Amino acid sequence: MQKLVLLLLSWFVLGGLTENQAQTVKWYTFEEAVELNKKAPRKILIDVYTDWCGWCKVMDKETFQHTDIAKILNEKYYAVKFNAESKEPVTFQGHTFINNGEGSRPPHQLAVALLNGKMSYPSIVFMNEQNQLITAVPGFQKPEQMEPLLLFIHGSLYEKGVDYQTYLNSYKSDSKQ
Repeated sequence: MQKLVLLLLSWFVLGGLTENQAQTVKWYTFEEAVELNKKAPRKILIDVYTDWCGWCKVMDKETFQHTDIAKILNEKYYAVKFNAESKEPVTFQGHTFINNGEGSRPPHQLAVALLNGKMSYPSIVFMNEQNQLITAVPGFQKPEQMEPLLLFIHGSLYEKGVDYQTYLNSYKSDSKQ
Protein backbone atom coordinates (compact mmCIF):
# COMPACT_ATOMS: atom_id res chain seq x y z
CA MET A 1 0.00 0.00 0.00
CA GLN A 2 2.82 2.41 0.88
CA LYS A 3 4.45 1.68 -2.47
CA LEU A 4 1.21 2.50 -4.26
CA VAL A 5 0.85 5.80 -2.36
CA LEU A 6 4.48 6.71 -3.14
CA LEU A 7 4.02 5.77 -6.78
CA LEU A 8 0.88 7.90 -7.07
CA LEU A 9 2.50 10.78 -5.22
CA SER A 10 5.55 10.78 -7.47
CA TRP A 11 3.33 10.54 -10.55
CA PHE A 12 1.45 13.69 -9.46
CA VAL A 13 4.64 15.54 -8.54
CA LEU A 14 6.41 14.64 -11.78
CA GLY A 15 3.29 15.42 -13.79
CA GLY A 16 3.10 18.83 -12.16
CA LEU A 17 6.74 19.55 -12.92
CA THR A 18 6.25 18.72 -16.55
CA GLU A 19 3.37 21.19 -16.86
CA ASN A 20 5.29 23.98 -15.11
CA GLN A 21 8.56 23.60 -16.97
CA ALA A 22 9.71 26.61 -18.89
CA GLN A 23 8.45 26.94 -22.42
CA THR A 24 11.24 26.84 -24.99
CA VAL A 25 11.86 29.83 -27.22
CA LYS A 26 11.93 28.95 -30.90
CA TRP A 27 15.20 30.55 -32.01
CA TYR A 28 15.85 31.38 -35.65
CA THR A 29 18.93 32.44 -37.54
CA PHE A 30 18.94 36.04 -38.70
CA GLU A 31 18.35 34.95 -42.30
CA GLU A 32 15.45 32.65 -41.32
CA ALA A 33 13.71 35.45 -39.40
CA VAL A 34 14.06 37.87 -42.32
CA GLU A 35 12.64 35.23 -44.71
CA LEU A 36 9.74 34.40 -42.37
CA ASN A 37 9.01 38.10 -42.02
CA LYS A 38 8.33 38.30 -45.77
CA LYS A 39 5.52 35.74 -45.54
CA ALA A 40 4.07 36.50 -42.11
CA PRO A 41 5.28 39.89 -40.82
CA ARG A 42 6.26 40.15 -37.16
CA LYS A 43 8.75 42.15 -35.24
CA ILE A 44 12.16 40.54 -34.80
CA LEU A 45 14.01 40.32 -31.50
CA ILE A 46 17.75 39.67 -31.75
CA ASP A 47 19.67 38.48 -28.71
CA VAL A 48 23.21 39.70 -29.42
CA TYR A 49 25.55 37.67 -27.22
CA THR A 50 29.06 36.21 -27.02
CA ASP A 51 30.23 32.82 -25.81
CA TRP A 52 32.35 34.38 -23.04
CA CYS A 53 29.63 36.69 -21.68
CA GLY A 54 28.50 35.56 -18.22
CA TRP A 55 25.42 37.80 -18.14
CA CYS A 56 24.40 36.42 -21.53
CA LYS A 57 24.30 32.94 -20.00
CA VAL A 58 22.31 34.18 -17.01
CA MET A 59 19.83 35.86 -19.34
CA ASP A 60 19.47 32.63 -21.33
CA LYS A 61 18.70 30.72 -18.16
CA GLU A 62 16.60 33.20 -16.19
CA THR A 63 14.90 35.34 -18.80
CA PHE A 64 14.58 33.42 -22.04
CA GLN A 65 13.57 30.21 -20.26
CA HIS A 66 10.88 32.02 -18.29
CA THR A 67 7.49 30.67 -19.41
CA ASP A 68 5.83 34.06 -19.97
CA ILE A 69 8.79 35.50 -21.87
CA ALA A 70 9.08 32.41 -24.09
CA LYS A 71 5.36 32.53 -24.81
CA ILE A 72 5.45 36.20 -25.84
CA LEU A 73 8.51 35.64 -28.03
CA ASN A 74 7.05 32.57 -29.73
CA GLU A 75 3.65 34.18 -30.38
CA LYS A 76 4.58 37.76 -31.24
CA TYR A 77 8.19 37.82 -32.50
CA TYR A 78 10.75 36.00 -34.56
CA ALA A 79 13.47 35.48 -31.96
CA VAL A 80 17.07 35.38 -33.19
CA LYS A 81 20.21 34.41 -31.30
CA PHE A 82 23.20 36.11 -32.84
CA ASN A 83 26.76 35.54 -31.65
CA ALA A 84 28.43 38.93 -32.00
CA GLU A 85 31.75 37.19 -32.70
CA SER A 86 30.41 34.72 -35.24
CA LYS A 87 32.64 33.92 -38.22
CA GLU A 88 29.72 33.07 -40.53
CA PRO A 89 28.88 35.65 -43.22
CA VAL A 90 25.33 37.03 -43.16
CA THR A 91 23.70 38.54 -46.22
CA PHE A 92 21.05 41.16 -45.52
CA GLN A 93 19.50 43.69 -47.89
CA GLY A 94 22.07 42.95 -50.58
CA HIS A 95 25.09 43.37 -48.31
CA THR A 96 27.25 40.57 -46.92
CA PHE A 97 28.34 41.19 -43.34
CA ILE A 98 31.44 39.36 -42.11
CA ASN A 99 33.78 39.15 -39.16
CA ASN A 100 37.13 40.30 -40.50
CA GLY A 101 38.91 38.92 -37.41
CA GLU A 102 40.81 42.09 -36.57
CA GLY A 103 41.74 42.64 -32.92
CA SER A 104 41.02 40.53 -29.88
CA ARG A 105 37.41 39.38 -29.70
CA PRO A 106 36.55 40.90 -33.07
CA PRO A 107 32.86 41.68 -33.57
CA HIS A 108 30.85 40.64 -36.60
CA GLN A 109 29.96 43.54 -38.88
CA LEU A 110 26.25 42.78 -38.47
CA ALA A 111 26.55 43.06 -34.68
CA VAL A 112 28.32 46.41 -35.08
CA ALA A 113 25.54 47.62 -37.41
CA LEU A 114 22.73 46.36 -35.16
CA LEU A 115 24.28 47.92 -32.05
CA ASN A 116 25.34 51.14 -33.81
CA GLY A 117 28.92 50.42 -32.78
CA LYS A 118 28.06 50.36 -29.06
CA MET A 119 29.29 46.85 -28.34
CA SER A 120 27.71 45.66 -25.10
CA TYR A 121 26.67 42.12 -24.25
CA PRO A 122 24.04 41.01 -23.86
CA SER A 123 22.04 43.44 -25.97
CA ILE A 124 18.55 43.02 -27.32
CA VAL A 125 17.83 44.48 -30.74
CA PHE A 126 14.33 45.06 -32.03
CA MET A 127 13.46 45.29 -35.72
CA ASN A 128 10.07 46.07 -37.20
CA GLU A 129 8.10 44.11 -39.77
CA GLN A 130 10.00 45.88 -42.57
CA ASN A 131 13.34 44.67 -41.08
CA GLN A 132 14.23 48.19 -39.95
CA LEU A 133 15.99 48.82 -36.66
CA ILE A 134 13.69 50.06 -33.89
CA THR A 135 16.13 50.14 -30.99
CA ALA A 136 18.88 48.28 -29.18
CA VAL A 137 18.66 47.71 -25.43
CA PRO A 138 22.00 46.91 -23.78
CA GLY A 139 22.43 44.86 -20.64
CA PHE A 140 20.93 41.99 -18.73
CA GLN A 141 17.13 42.05 -18.55
CA LYS A 142 15.25 40.18 -15.83
CA PRO A 143 11.93 38.60 -16.86
CA GLU A 144 10.00 41.34 -15.06
CA GLN A 145 11.95 43.95 -17.05
CA MET A 146 11.71 42.07 -20.34
CA GLU A 147 7.97 41.45 -20.32
CA PRO A 148 6.80 45.08 -20.46
CA LEU A 149 9.53 45.90 -22.97
CA LEU A 150 8.41 43.10 -25.29
CA LEU A 151 4.76 44.18 -25.09
CA PHE A 152 5.59 47.89 -25.52
CA ILE A 153 7.59 47.19 -28.69
CA HIS A 154 5.10 44.63 -30.02
CA GLY A 155 2.25 47.11 -29.60
CA SER A 156 4.24 49.80 -31.47
CA LEU A 157 3.48 52.18 -28.61
CA TYR A 158 6.69 54.09 -29.40
CA GLU A 159 5.12 55.05 -32.75
CA LYS A 160 2.04 56.37 -30.95
CA GLY A 161 4.12 58.78 -28.86
CA VAL A 162 3.82 56.79 -25.64
CA ASP A 163 6.74 57.47 -23.31
CA TYR A 164 8.27 54.17 -22.12
CA GLN A 165 8.71 55.34 -18.51
CA THR A 166 5.07 56.45 -18.37
CA TYR A 167 4.06 53.07 -19.80
CA LEU A 168 6.18 51.27 -17.18
CA ASN A 169 4.62 53.27 -14.35
CA SER A 170 1.16 52.04 -15.32
CA TYR A 171 2.14 48.52 -16.48
CA LYS A 172 0.52 45.60 -14.70
CA SER A 173 1.72 42.11 -15.52
CA ASP A 174 -0.79 39.32 -16.06
CA SER A 175 1.85 36.72 -15.22
CA LYS A 176 2.52 35.05 -11.90
CA GLN A 177 6.17 36.10 -11.67
